[in-house]
Amino acid sequence: MSAKLRVATLGCKVNQYETELVRQGLHRAGYSDCQAAEPADVCIVNTCTVTSEGDAKSRQVVRRLHRDNPHARIVVMGCYATRAPDEVARLPGVVEVIEDKRELPDLMSRFGVIDVPTGLDGFSGRHRAYVKVQDGCLLRCSYCIIPHVRPKLSSRPLEHITAEVQRLVDSGHREVVLTGIHLGHYGVDWNRNQPRERWVRLAHLLRELCGLPGDFRIRLSSIEATEVTRELISVMAENPRRIVPHLHLCLQSGSDSVLRRMRRRWGTKMFLDRCRLVREALDEPAITTDVIVGFPGETEDEFEQTLTTCRRAGFSKIHAFPFSPRRGTPAAEMSDQVPKSLRSERVGRLGELENDLRQGYFQGLVGRRLQLLVESSRPLVNIRRGHDSSGESVLHRGTTCRYAPAELNLDAGNGSSTASTESPVETGQLTNVLVVDSDSERLFVRSVNDSFIP
Repeated sequence: MSAKLRVATLGCKVNQYETELVRQGLHRAGYSDCQAAEPADVCIVNTCTVTSEGDAKSRQVVRRLHRDNPHARIVVMGCYATRAPDEVARLPGVVEVIEDKRELPDLMSRFGVIDVPTGLDGFSGRHRAYVKVQDGCLLRCSYCIIPHVRPKLSSRPLEHITAEVQRLVDSGHREVVLTGIHLGHYGVDWNRNQPRERWVRLAHLLRELCGLPGDFRIRLSSIEATEVTRELISVMAENPRRIVPHLHLCLQSGSDSVLRRMRRRWGTKMFLDRCRLVREALDEPAITTDVIVGFPGETEDEFEQTLTTCRRAGFSKIHAFPFSPRRGTPAAEMSDQVPKSLRSERVGRLGELENDLRQGYFQGLVGRRLQLLVESSRPLVNIRRGHDSSGESVLHRGTTCRYAPAELNLDAGNGSSTASTESPVETGQLTNVLVVDSDSERLFVRSVNDSFIP
């Protein structure tokens, strides 16, 4: 009988990738996943420390796993384990704390893994596969703890990444998301003391991946606006059938004075200029972002500047976060902390703007042909949006190439999607659709047979 494994992940896409890598490695040593309430022999917890709430949730997960699996050995990894290893080691059931992610091959070897994986063969439970291409961040933004726990830049060999992406595509994944702690710094650690003509950057990796065979698309995870180079934009423009026209550019604030206090490397003029370059080169791209609201000292005028910048950028989605002081960062010690109630009020106002921007962007997609990754399907009675007919329909939900959620309603009786009979739609596959309507939350689409027009 094989030893039983249970994993838990908190935090970012990189953490999710690393957990899956350890899980697949332990499978090679004979471990198998627990089913439902089946007790585990080993638990792996990948923690997050980006906020104090992340620390608290990580502790809760460890304690719950110990309570439900009292005889299990619990191994804790991740950024919280790196930042506070002694604190983590005192949690119940913890037998090992991995302080450095570079120790993961050694961890797997200690658990009997002989052939330590250099990448994934699949991504369990996900239609969209994450691929970690680099680790580490050299920046010192005043609010962020991550450079303190992942300070060393390390890019994965290009051949490891291309081989991994090919395996993921061969195993059925139709969207690959490239991710990293500082994605735009892929290759930077190799380029020191090298002539510019020998530099390797993210654009080079994308070109290599675009040449792989198979029916799949590539999406970039969060990237700094300064790293959206003309070369990167050109690669995206030259490969519209492979790279989705979507970029998540981290703004954090739309006020230059707040950006200086955040120790960001650029101002709003540069950010908006990069947005302009992207829009000029790509066809109706989606640009999404993160914004921290209520940074220490943020005045009403500075917040209004952020609203103005967001309007000018024309974001299709804004992840708005109220500022959360992170112990160990300069921002946590700044005077003039914004009251929690005011932070919440401003998040609400930014949310209202986001809703308007998103609805306008979605409405602009009506009449366009897009590519949809179908992520879920379920039967339902066909009574929706004023349509009332007998029989059962199948509601497919997924994400379009422009990062817009979409619904595709197929009538089971005749296989139609808003009055057209098309090829079967399968969960986990890419399908071509026509946008026929939208609201503030999603697109409504029908299936089309013609070739995808990005």
